[in-house]
Amino acid sequence: MSTHDIIAACAAQVEIGDPDRFLATMAAPPAARPALLALYAFNLEVARAPWVTKEPLLAQMRLQFWRDVLQGEIGVTHDTAAALLSVIETAGLDYALLMRVIDAREVEIGTSAAFADEAALWRYLEDSAGALLALAVQALGGEASLAAQQLGAAQGMANYLMAVPALEAAGRLPLPDGRPQAVASLARQGLARYTQARRELRDLPKTARPALAATWRTARILKLAAAQPMRVGDGALAQSEFARRGSLLWQSLIGY
Repeated sequence: MSTHDIIAACAAQVEIGDPDRFLATMAAPPAARPALLALYAFNLEVARAPWVTKEPLLAQMRLQFWRDVLQGEIGVTHDTAAALLSVIETAGLDYALLMRVIDAREVEIGTSAAFADEAALWRYLEDSAGALLALAVQALGGEASLAAQQLGAAQGMANYLMAVPALEAAGRLPLPDGRPQAVASLARQGLARYTQARRELRDLPKTARPALAATWRTARILKLAAAQPMRVGDGALAQSEFARRGSLLWQSLIGY
């Protein structure tokens, strides 16, 4: 399969499984898209591992496959794996961050209540969405900084709060404390991380800034959750499709 076909396969996967990141990637310069699509497709693969089977051992095996890919222990016949390895070779992606993206999903396997407290939830978000955004920045020539990881963790909190109703419907207890005041506190913490990280990333190289586009809805979602935490359980944080796309267009016009 050609490189073009491999990236097209990643794009199709991300478009269906992670539409926000897909839209953000399509708003990026064409040269930035292959690396971002490869990373986002990889993230989808590991994020799905705890959910595609009820057997913990099978979920563990899916995660181990990706560890083996990174360690070069298996031949690569998987489109996403091939795309990811190409980005790793080209950009010299941080191996420890890649492993964190995989290892973060362990906590979701075989349990209904994943997080004992807020600190555990934030660790999960830092290791999943946080590490992913730092890798995206690095793939585009920037530094995989702590600020990038914190911005990604804030994005992860926004996405996680939006996912609460679906997680509850799947039999999970997603929040360590579901009371409105506790939910609002999580959203405020996310906003504080978002604001500080954006400030620290002001001097990010222009070539790497498209990696930040994936966070275009983060502040709005967290502000809404902080002000009206009952919306989290009601699944009422999302924008209309028109407003969603319009906000991304505005962000792309004023810069990330």
